[in-house]
Amino acid sequence: MSVSDVTLRSELGRIASLQSFGTVDGPGIRYVVFMQGCPLRCACCHNPETWSFDGGEEKTAGEVFDTLLRYRSYFGREGGVTVSGGEPLMQAAFVRALFALCRDEGIHTCLDTSGCSLNAQIEELLDVTDLVLLDLKYASEAQYQRYVGCALSAPLAFLDRLEARGIPAWIRQVLIRGKNDSEQDLKQSAQLLDGRSNIQRIELLPFRRLCLEKYKNLGIDFPFAEIDDTTEEEIARAYTFFER
Repeated sequence: MSVSDVTLRSELGRIASLQSFGTVDGPGIRYVVFMQGCPLRCACCHNPETWSFDGGEEKTAGEVFDTLLRYRSYFGREGGVTVSGGEPLMQAAFVRALFALCRDEGIHTCLDTSGCSLNAQIEELLDVTDLVLLDLKYASEAQYQRYVGCALSAPLAFLDRLEARGIPAWIRQVLIRGKNDSEQDLKQSAQLLDGRSNIQRIELLPFRRLCLEKYKNLGIDFPFAEIDDTTEEEIARAYTFFER
């Protein structure tokens, strides 16, 4: 084993959970690593247990890599490994180490992120990232400040960087009734994405209140507790704005 491999394998990260058979986290069947810790407080977040940077379990990239290799036969040619969160950009060195180990073995890597940050460590992570699932939660600065906790310019700058580097992206947006599903909201979202050469897919996801019990157990108010779940009809209508 080379010195570089030893260094990669020893990189420490804090893990919220591991999922061996993910089917909605990128192409094919994915091994999904949920990182612990997030600087944002998205009002629709389904994983408030991942917010704290002190939670989860500390593991090395080598430990996680050795575990995911056991499931490699499930991936086939279409699947691979996805790192989600929390916010994986907050532990970019660990994710880079894990992705570098995966790339050496020909395993497809996917980063699921809010795009809230961009720095030298994240640039190194992007060097070994095959695909990015990028959340674009709202189409206005006011909504981003109120319901996310960062500026809209952050994910847009991240998307600009992905395009400049030729890294494919899937754009994801949770459709929330009365918050980002108006005709104006959807037209603005479509305009923000129009003409970008690296976007392979746009996924509109229905808002669900399945996380209510998590918030109750943690003693945290769920900001969107009174909003009804999004219907399939509403999702279908919203897609029409992105097809124009």
